[in-house]
Amino acid sequence: MKYILLIHHEEALDEDERQHLLEESVQLANQLHANRQYLDAAPLQPTSATISVVVRDGKRLVTDGPFAETREQIGGYFLIDAKDLDEAIDIAARIPGARIGTVEVRPVREVEGLPRV
Repeated sequence: MKYILLIHHEEALDEDERQHLLEESVQLANQLHANRQYLDAAPLQPTSATISVVVRDGKRLVTDGPFAETREQIGGYFLIDAKDLDEAIDIAARIPGARIGTVEVRPVREVEGLPRV
């Protein structure tokens, strides 16, 4: 089953800490790939690069920044294939961002008709 692991943390990291977490995340991604559990992963640009789009009554509203005003933001994700929720939780606990924030584990809904990668 596919799970998305959303990594939430504060953006205020120094560059050395950010680089160290990224290196550890790359190592984890390669381990998951070797186990045929890796589907995708990526860090996200900071919230200052975020644009939110809303359509109401047929009109598009574009605003700067994330929709939610919180200290923690989504900093990246892993998309994995795990046999069950317990395995997905075990993988989430190995993500370096879990040490400085929260990793949200969410099953991905399979939808017929979507292109396969």
